[in-house]
Amino acid sequence: MSTDLSDPPEPSISTAPPAPGFTAELRDALSARGVLLVVGGLVLQLAFILSYIGAFHAPTPHRIPLAVVAPEQVSAQTVDRLNALDGDPLAARAVKDEAAGRALIHDRTVDAVLLVNPQGTEDTLLVASAGGPAVSSATTQIIEKADAAQNRTVTTDDILPPAAGDGRGLSSFYLAIGWIVGGYLAAAILGVASGARPANPHRTVIRLGVLAVYAVVSGLGGALIAGPVLGALDGHFARLWAIGALTVLAAAATTVALQILLGVIGIGVTILVFVVLGNPSAGGAFPSSLLPPFWRAIGDYIPTGAGTTAVRNTVYFGGNALAGPLWVLALYAAAGTGIAVLASVRHRRGETAPVAENGTDVRERQSVER
Repeated sequence: MSTDLSDPPEPSISTAPPAPGFTAELRDALSARGVLLVVGGLVLQLAFILSYIGAFHAPTPHRIPLAVVAPEQVSAQTVDRLNALDGDPLAARAVKDEAAGRALIHDRTVDAVLLVNPQGTEDTLLVASAGGPAVSSATTQIIEKADAAQNRTVTTDDILPPAAGDGRGLSSFYLAIGWIVGGYLAAAILGVASGARPANPHRTVIRLGVLAVYAVVSGLGGALIAGPVLGALDGHFARLWAIGALTVLAAAATTVALQILLGVIGIGVTILVFVVLGNPSAGGAFPSSLLPPFWRAIGDYIPTGAGTTAVRNTVYFGGNALAGPLWVLALYAAAGTGIAVLASVRHRRGETAPVAENGTDVRERQSVER
């Protein structure tokens, strides 16, 4: 019987690399790009707080449009007195009679009409709180104080209140916000899923086409919910559907354009424009005549405000003063679409520029997905 006297094999020793230290892990977890994005998010958050509190913390009436119906002998004097109030809260103008004043309310030229009683000391103030309850309340308070200084009283008549299902008249505002959020979220999701910058102009056109279909469906859904489902904004289904589709497309196309121009940062810029600046200036909680100068100046030129005004004027004011908001929405939709396509073409050309190799020009395609 043989016996193996050779030495037994030595056990193998693991040579796994040592675990990285905390500093290395920290460096790997927090890239410079990630830190910059977090800082950008912080700036956006603080801008949100500044914008909302700045717009709403101290609503102050400023040149609220007011028509005055008064006897000829006191008409000019009454208008001058109201326009001379401290802080310029009113922009008063004389009109010949009550019918003319009511017409100005319905076509969105004025927010209220003061009917001066020539036979007594009790006047009447006509308001339309469907255009914004806050401005109607503010106008009433101003006129009550001004009349009291003349030993007169005033009775308020709300000739166009919000519908029973519209609460404080904010449904138009919330409907527009919903459409805007849907538009930029859909575009942002497509960007995250398939790259902020589409691979080529054809992909850009396809993405815009998908978003156009989405806009039609989204507009339909919003109109159904606000009208037949909840009864908040009844009687204008087809028009609301069209306004919704245009509003969603304006937000979506603008978002795509900003993504192609700026990459993922474009989503942040979209939120800055539509939410941080657009929501408080849209005329929802406080109409523009109660907002500070900056928000009052920009509100009509951002799709959030344009969409709110378009819905409100359609539902309550017979479609009057609708051209301006629709032009704003159409401009955003058209400009966003055009800029997205042109930027995609330019970006594609930059990525496929000729490169000299061994004296021969070659085109080396690189992925443009980000």
